[in-house]
Amino acid sequence: MPNIKWKNQLKKIQKLLIINRVIYIEKDTGRLQLMNFNDNPNLGVYCRTNEDICFIRKGLSKKIKNKISTTLEVDLIELSIADASIIGSLLSFNSNGVIVTDFVDSDTIKTLKDHSFEVCVINDKLNAVGNDILVNDHAALVHPDLNEESIQDIKEVLKVPIYNGTIGSLKTVGMAAVVTNIGFLCHPKASDEEIRNIEKIFNKNVMIGTVNHGSPIIGSGIVANSKGAIIGDRTTGIELGRIEEALGFLN
Repeated sequence: MPNIKWKNQLKKIQKLLIINRVIYIEKDTGRLQLMNFNDNPNLGVYCRTNEDICFIRKGLSKKIKNKISTTLEVDLIELSIADASIIGSLLSFNSNGVIVTDFVDSDTIKTLKDHSFEVCVINDKLNAVGNDILVNDHAALVHPDLNEESIQDIKEVLKVPIYNGTIGSLKTVGMAAVVTNIGFLCHPKASDEEIRNIEKIFNKNVMIGTVNHGSPIIGSGIVANSKGAIIGDRTTGIELGRIEEALGFLN
């Protein structure tokens, strides 16, 4: 008898979770869009955006590309870097310029320049720049171990003040958070001191959260600008509510 009661309770919980999920899936036609890239919910590893252009890995379906373009209100540029699809980890940019890993090929550099970007090829042992740089159109936070020459090059191309620091004790700040021109969401273990520092740097209220059913690596599961966000499809309804608030989409 207790087993039957437990099973009935479990069914009720599952039903509530499904309803919660459906509510947010219905919101996918708006500013938030759940998706995966060929069954991989870590969108930020394969994709980067600013306010106008989104660089995406090659090989995605037309349906997915249309959803990205519509949600973020951007033009899509398919890209590979040295035959690698993890462009979200190898490239970072804002509306002013692009920072890219040093094993980028000349064809990719030409593609970036053809879209009116100033390009900096980073010459540093820390060359997974998408992981190491968190930037919007007003400021940038970078890996604390980047050398001074790299920091100056980044500052010159992105045309924003550059600061170094950590988020949740992680030096890979580009994957520990997501920042747009209107919002900020970061690793749930960010310290009070880190949050105060981030709020001062970006002049944004900072919220903490997770993505993809509990992952603290926010930048791996969310790609966002001030107009919308694409989010890994393992993200729960509660997480989505937090993301929506943090990125300023409730106003």
